[in-house]
Amino acid sequence: MSIAPTKHRAASRTAPRRQRGVALLATMMAVALLTILIMDFTTSTSLAYRSAANQANQLRAYYLARSAVNVGIALIAQDARQAALSNAPRVDSLLSIWALPLPSMPIGGGWARVSVVDEARKLNINQLVAPNGQVNQAFAETLTRLLTILGIDPSIIVPSLIDWLDPDSVLTPNGAESDYYLQLIPPYEARNGPMPTIGDLRMVRGINEAIFHQLRKFITTTPSVQININTAPPEVLMAVAPQLQESPSSLQAILEERVNQPFTNLTEVSQLIGQTNGASTLPANLSTTSDYFTVEGAGSFAGTRSFVYAVIRRTGPGPQLLLSWNED
Repeated sequence: MSIAPTKHRAASRTAPRRQRGVALLATMMAVALLTILIMDFTTSTSLAYRSAANQANQLRAYYLARSAVNVGIALIAQDARQAALSNAPRVDSLLSIWALPLPSMPIGGGWARVSVVDEARKLNINQLVAPNGQVNQAFAETLTRLLTILGIDPSIIVPSLIDWLDPDSVLTPNGAESDYYLQLIPPYEARNGPMPTIGDLRMVRGINEAIFHQLRKFITTTPSVQININTAPPEVLMAVAPQLQESPSSLQAILEERVNQPFTNLTEVSQLIGQTNGASTLPANLSTTSDYFTVEGAGSFAGTRSFVYAVIRRTGPGPQLLLSWNED
């Protein structure tokens, strides 16, 4: 008779302990869950803050790059104003104010940098095929020489460029029309018309990324047909005027003279290299001026960078004509 009360008292003491253990476990779980929620909220808030800060910094860098482009356009206009006030013939050279290298400019905690390149130092690839679809054989020979000088095999690239630019679907020997490009991944068709931007070169058969970055220094799509002898690289000069490739001393004399005293006409070039019959022996597409320019603006703020590219046609000392605007 005395056992039952003892068991009852033991059970009474165990029940509160179990309840306290369950309550403690529930409290610990609630604290852990709350901690996780707070950490997640803190992380999300931190990421959102960083994302907003990066976007703000990127926007600042973009406007710094735009400002740099405006400086470059102003330099082109200033050069035109100086030429208009001068009685001397207009000349564009590596000594022109737009061509002189400028250091990065610190602005508002970031920096901006501008560079201007005249497109008359390059070959206009769209000259390879005339608007009527006929191949410009003289230009094809010039392009072949340029590729050979650069160490690039022209046997596939030149025919492929012809097929890319001509309006028909007739395959040029060693070339490539849409049938070839539609088998690629992703598939696409040949342009069958003039290249709007130099980026088209990436899509032409035979031109990989390395060759593209090599060629973009020497090839343009701006409608300039003149080659400025004051600014063109030696590779382009040798491609345009084969006699300069055959006479390295004449080429070197031109490169050295134009740094000291830019040429104002082709007769001066002929006299320098010892030709007696004037400028008539030099190609007719050589000139001493440039009308098309690419202005590159770079901006940086808090580690972010932005680039803006503008192609300009110089129209005089006033506002310049904007042909294209690209942002990166």
